[in-house]
Amino acid sequence: QVQLVESGGGLVQAGGSLRLSCAASGSIFSINAMDWYRQAPGKQRELVASSTSGGVANYADSVKGRFTISRDNAKNTVYLQMNSLKPEDTGVYYCYADKIRYYSGGYYYTKYNYWGQGTQVTVSS
Repeated sequence: QVQLVESGGGLVQAGGSLRLSCAASGSIFSINAMDWYRQAPGKQRELVASSTSGGVANYADSVKGRFTISRDNAKNTVYLQMNSLKPEDTGVYYCYADKIRYYSGGYYYTKYNYWGQGTQVTVSS
């Protein structure tokens, strides 16, 4: 009943910008942390940025000063503004939520470890 749906990926030249969005669908009551991960070809998935429910953000060293994570809790949406993009930022970007409380059929449920389907970001040199 709950899904994370990403959008906003694409092809951009080095130095350009993209804004990713991730919206949680369903009768959401609350979401704990929401994060962005990425996976480059042949590499492990890595944490790019994280946001607590209160909006406290943390970033990987490789993106500090260039990426900004933000949340709109009323819309159950997390964003990733990516500026000054580099070819090494290329990869599939995934949204992640560690704990979601939602309402269904008269009951509240709490479930863990939600992933979005991923959105491709390609930065050309």
